[in-house]
Amino acid sequence: MNLNTTKNEIITVSIMVAIAAATRFLPHPPNFTAIGGMALFGAATLTNKKLAFIVPIMAMLVSDLFIPHGFDLAVYTAFVAIAAMGLLLRNKKGPMTVIAGSLAASVIFFVISNFAVWASQAMYTKNAIGLMTCFEAAIPFFPNTLAGDLFFSSLLFSSYAIIKKTNLVIAK
Repeated sequence: MNLNTTKNEIITVSIMVAIAAATRFLPHPPNFTAIGGMALFGAATLTNKKLAFIVPIMAMLVSDLFIPHGFDLAVYTAFVAIAAMGLLLRNKKGPMTVIAGSLAASVIFFVISNFAVWASQAMYTKNAIGLMTCFEAAIPFFPNTLAGDLFFSSLLFSSYAIIKKTNLVIAK
């Protein structure tokens, strides 16, 4: 891969990730967001491992500046874990892999974010029963998380495949 291709890929993927982050400002059902898909796609697509984390995290940070109470350590922890998993998709970006990655991203987000709620709020007892109660209370939100991850991951990966296949170049 030559330098221009790498630069073009970085610019193309960065623009796609920024657009995905911007969708956070559109009306959407609770938990139906591009966050998981954005982390999965950015990490799986950018060949530079540092950029694979930096680009999605920067897009998230910038969008969080405009969202009241946007920054949440548990969300960023889940985001980084999803991006780390996205590195595993680098050489296998077929439909079944993207679906499996989206499902795993949803589970990662569910476990990390709800563990943080259980650990930080007094509404749940600090034992296994309290943790299970917290997870149970969050189940109604999981379908939207899964639907958002599946939708946005599919959209990002398929759009990028079309861009590459048609040699559409965003920057030269």
